[in-house]
Amino acid sequence: MKHYKPLAWMMAIAMASTVTTACSSDSYEPEKPFTTCPPEKVTFYACGIGQPDTRSANDAQSVLFTEDDIEWLDVTTREIKFRDMDEPLYKRLEPFHEIKFCLGDNELFVVSSFVGDWDSRVFTNLVLHYDVISDPGQGHYYLHDCYPLQFIGTDEVKANIKKNAGQWELFTYYLESKGKLK
Repeated sequence: MKHYKPLAWMMAIAMASTVTTACSSDSYEPEKPFTTCPPEKVTFYACGIGQPDTRSANDAQSVLFTEDDIEWLDVTTREIKFRDMDEPLYKRLEPFHEIKFCLGDNELFVVSSFVGDWDSRVFTNLVLHYDVISDPGQGHYYLHDCYPLQFIGTDEVKANIKKNAGQWELFTYYLESKGKLK
């Protein structure tokens, strides 16, 4: 009876490995098997989450931007370039305390805040940073692991980077599949 348990584990591993093989149906590249397959018609979007003590927290979450609003993401600098919108994005973001990034029905991660160069608060988790100082007259958005960046080496920030690593990888993989990585 004790020999059946290792056999059951080996069968489960063998079945799992056959399920996580290549997902590309139009490509014959057996040397590059994929381990994850994004579901069909999955869309990325970001919702604003209001502060708990304000009326907006009880309102329905607002979609701030979708994958269609993103031109590209530079993985090295983490700059995210948005298309021109009717209303500037920074104005849409200001009333929200947090921003939830979602892929289909799944939450990827929550950006702890939208911050600008004028912000004097310290954040040790992901932020959407609006930079207007480095290039006056032209605002740039960055997804940073903390704000200000001088706190990147702290243990708390390192732990949050590690915690968000899988979701960040899925996020960049999805944008790459849409041709939006720079």
